[in-house]
Amino acid sequence: MCFRKRPGSAAAAQIYTGPDLSESPMSRYDRNQPIRNHRSNPCCFCWCCCCSCSWNEDRNRRRRLSRDTKLEIFPHCEVCSKPSSEEVRSWAGSFEKLMKNPAGRNVFREFLRTEYSEENMLFWLACEELKKEYCKHSIEEKAQMIYEDYISILSPKEVSLDSRVREMINRRIQEPSSHTFDDAQLQIYTLMHRDSYPRFLNSGIYKALLQNISRSSSES
Repeated sequence: MCFRKRPGSAAAAQIYTGPDLSESPMSRYDRNQPIRNHRSNPCCFCWCCCCSCSWNEDRNRRRRLSRDTKLEIFPHCEVCSKPSSEEVRSWAGSFEKLMKNPAGRNVFREFLRTEYSEENMLFWLACEELKKEYCKHSIEEKAQMIYEDYISILSPKEVSLDSRVREMINRRIQEPSSHTFDDAQLQIYTLMHRDSYPRFLNSGIYKALLQNISRSSSES
């Protein structure tokens, strides 16, 4: 038996008259829900974790900005003093002496740039920077940046490594350490020594440097 509300009756206001058929279940549900402030970044609790949402966009933007900032730790040009004539001449007799000298690395890197292989030196320098790290968080961040910049096949600065070394890095990068890229660094060092170094010694860059150093020494 269904009671209907009578106009003007206060008591009748307390009597249930049944559901209003003009309302759908969903409209009643929406009406009964508390009003929420719809934020533009709800994906902290999002089920689908949609990559196009604003929260993920902000996060990706922050990651890119952080990554660009951290990449600056890898020097564009190493700070060094002017090499002596003895140092410059010693580079012709030992690749190890060349690579141990900041001025030598700068000159050699300038030569590599002319051969479109500067990434080899950049990778080697990045590995040297990684070895100086002791903080686990910093090691993980720098290792990931090195992988993305020089190991990933999607990177324009990818260095040339054999499949064995690549597989080893792919395993180690899951739990990176300061020595994750040691084998790759040695392989690139050997490549520069055998392939680029002989051409460097015969290049106009090195010969011009020798002449300038010799002229400066004679004038002094």
